[in-house]
Amino acid sequence: MLNGKVIVLGVTGGIAAYKAATLCSRLVQRGADVHVIMTESAKQFIPELTLQTLTKNPVYSDTFDERDPSVVSHIHLADLADLVLIAPATANVIGKMAHGLADDMLTTTLLATTAPVMISPAMNVHMYTHPAVMANMETLVSRGVAMIEPGEGLLACGYVGKGRMEEPDTIVDVVERFFNDQASQLEEVSVSTGSESLGPLQGKKVVVTAGGTVERIDPVRYITNDSSGKMGFAIAKAAQILGADVHLIAAHTDEAPPEGISTEKVESAQDMYEAVLRVFENSDIVVKAAAVADYRPAEVAASKIKKRGETMTLELVKTTDILESLGRRKISQFLIGFAAETDSVEQFAQEKLKRKNCDLIVANDVTQEGAGFGTDTNSVHIFDAEGLVLQLPVMSKEEVALRLLTLAAERLPGRLS
Repeated sequence: MLNGKVIVLGVTGGIAAYKAATLCSRLVQRGADVHVIMTESAKQFIPELTLQTLTKNPVYSDTFDERDPSVVSHIHLADLADLVLIAPATANVIGKMAHGLADDMLTTTLLATTAPVMISPAMNVHMYTHPAVMANMETLVSRGVAMIEPGEGLLACGYVGKGRMEEPDTIVDVVERFFNDQASQLEEVSVSTGSESLGPLQGKKVVVTAGGTVERIDPVRYITNDSSGKMGFAIAKAAQILGADVHLIAAHTDEAPPEGISTEKVESAQDMYEAVLRVFENSDIVVKAAAVADYRPAEVAASKIKKRGETMTLELVKTTDILESLGRRKISQFLIGFAAETDSVEQFAQEKLKRKNCDLIVANDVTQEGAGFGTDTNSVHIFDAEGLVLQLPVMSKEEVALRLLTLAAERLPGRLS
């Protein structure tokens, strides 16, 4: 469950900091991409080089040590994280978190992140049970911070009692269970009503397009793109889980479409246009996740074009803009478009939303690591006519799909509040 997960590990200044080395090693062995932030006190107990060597990533400790001028480090790490784990978490950092203080690299990152946060306290037994510390931990729990209870036993200070940081293997098991439970939410997002299970899209007809269209040059050559179909497939599966009647229209893809979903295979942009039009009138939500060719060859050769000369000129003509056509036709349909960009993402996405009369546009920078074609993850910005609605850091495409369709379900015309 940790393959591809980005874990920002905060290490604070207690004797248990030495366990961070084992923790890093175990997380990396399970497939996680670990980025360590150390407090100045933590560096008194364990050197940065140790954790850098184990994670193969730079270790951060100074808010103002900006090594990459293209990003602000604490914001970049905050956005990158699938989980922020603090182990050990001292009474000091717990107090700072509870009161919203941000005076070092770790606490500024904590305030900036929207990722889940998990802490593993470690301190003297009397410190752990002090009313101020207990109140701070209760505050954090009330805000959704997950607490890994410390163990009991002989502490470094000589006392026997509760306050010893949980063992690294146990912490890794907790982290894996967290991501496993998160993934299982796709199977559990429904509202029980009597003996039935009704998701927020129950009774709705959802049309999803996926993959990259193929525009033939001749019988053996064609124009296409790098779309794998994974994002569209994830959306179709999420819609089904949320209770919808799903019709998937799939062009060229790298993988088989999800089982149990009505799937129509198409090849060209024209094929997809005709397929979508046939089901559009009776649909409630249409998600255009396919990468449709903007141009096609003006003529398709009946037989293989033979190689002649040093150059070849291929005349291309525009394909039908499917999303724009749907935007003109829609009456009550909720229309979601996608914008894969390489620069000026926000500007181009909002222009596309208005030009094509979409209700939502999902934009991503395909040059960003973990957000391009063919990956199992994505990072998106979702816009409506008013601007940015939701910004999602790098996460699995299944998670992105669930968040997107949950948002769409909340905005459907005629939805009861």
